[in-house]
Amino acid sequence: QVQLVESGGGLVQAGGSLRLSCAASGSMFGIDDMGWYRQAPGKQRELVASITTGGSTNYADSVKGRFTISRDNAKNTRYLQMNSLKPEDTAVYYCYADIATEPSTWMRYWGTGTSVTVSS
Repeated sequence: QVQLVESGGGLVQAGGSLRLSCAASGSMFGIDDMGWYRQAPGKQRELVASITTGGSTNYADSVKGRFTISRDNAKNTRYLQMNSLKPEDTAVYYCYADIATEPSTWMRYWGTGTSVTVSS
């Protein structure tokens, strides 16, 4: 059974930094895209950043230049370094991963979410 384990959220002052991590475990044939969405109170969930196993990255315009996503393929882990945090970054951050548990059987898995609160 595939699981995504998240860590690294918390409370930080504006201008500060946090690093999120997301580790995939279980029986996996392959992993492709991994990343984070976030959802702030009263708002829709939005893509924050993603990275493929090959290293291609994608960022929301609102976080470009401040957030960096990276990967450790050997550990099936992705990291989101968040710098220069702003109060508007406050949200629950959800890790996701596109994983195949057998050839040609891909599914998107989700973590349970980690809260990030940025105080002004």
